[in-house]
Amino acid sequence: MSTTLPAAEAGRANPARSTGRRKLLLGVGLVVLLGAAAWGARWWTVGRFIESTDDAYLQADSMTVAPKISGYIAEVYVGDNQTVAAGQPLVRLDSRQYQAALDQADATVAARRADIVRANAELAQQQASIVQAQAQLDGAVSNEAHALAQVKRYEPLAATGAETDERVADLRNTARQATATRAADAAALQVAQRQIGNLQAQIQQAQAQLEAALASARQSQLDAQDTVLRSTIGGRVGDRSVRVGQYVQPGTRLMTIVPVQDVYLTANFKETQIGLMRVGQPVTIRVDALPGTDLHGTVDSFSPGTGAQFALLPAENATGNFTKIVQRVPVKIRITAGPETRKVLLPGLSVNVDVDTRGARDTGKRIEKENAGDSTRG
Repeated sequence: MSTTLPAAEAGRANPARSTGRRKLLLGVGLVVLLGAAAWGARWWTVGRFIESTDDAYLQADSMTVAPKISGYIAEVYVGDNQTVAAGQPLVRLDSRQYQAALDQADATVAARRADIVRANAELAQQQASIVQAQAQLDGAVSNEAHALAQVKRYEPLAATGAETDERVADLRNTARQATATRAADAAALQVAQRQIGNLQAQIQQAQAQLEAALASARQSQLDAQDTVLRSTIGGRVGDRSVRVGQYVQPGTRLMTIVPVQDVYLTANFKETQIGLMRVGQPVTIRVDALPGTDLHGTVDSFSPGTGAQFALLPAENATGNFTKIVQRVPVKIRITAGPETRKVLLPGLSVNVDVDTRGARDTGKRIEKENAGDSTRG
């Protein structure tokens, strides 16, 4: 038995079905139109001000641990990936030779101080000798004056015969001896006085030698202290290559301390993206190691030049075969995250970054107006 509808009934059904399809299409079109309008409004008010890049990586200001002196490693106090605090001992070098040098330097300092004490004692003794020489000179001057007075008194007597010539000759001889003694004592006083300068120079020399010995002792003390290497920052131990018994030279890399608690983000934006970027603008951060989690931060600072400017071999663009390449500008971003999140944030991790530049819309308009005014004045 055939189930085919009569032609009249089929003609009545087709218009109803067509009307339903048109309504469905109109509804879908309206939804699409509303969605496109919403998306367009969203892009016009927000999306066009969001600058994004995936050329971004977490970084930290790591500290390389290296000795200032040479020697053999006696002890290693930390292990791989261990958390350390600022000032915590990391490695100790064999300190015996440096301690011996310090003891020798201390002995030299003691000897130089003894030299100064001896020189001061000699100076005091010489000053006493000057007083003695002055007293002897005063006595010699008095004896000379007496001897000359005797000669002067007895010469008239000898001329009258009241005194013998032999007596006068003896007095004259005594006067000459007194004069010679006075001259010798005066010379001895001058020698004693000039010796003061010599002794003072010796004291200054001993003081200079003491300063040199003290400097050597301080250097020896620093060397002895430098046998223990301490962490200057807090963080975690990474790249540890030091072992007990290893001989190291100054500057040998032993390990790296990574301040994971102070990790930050460096995003390399194209030069066409930074026109409206300003310090303090909000940032949305998506770390590949934390899928589905959005972190937040703020723009901290901008590099003073593009990455090419700080390359080991900067590009030389003054050539005939120049090809323009869009440059990238490193932007430092502070991350706002709790302690649990920061345990996962490690230097080197890849990040996607969105910077909201809406706060600089008015700045962009002012720049355009300023340049338009300059062009008009020109």
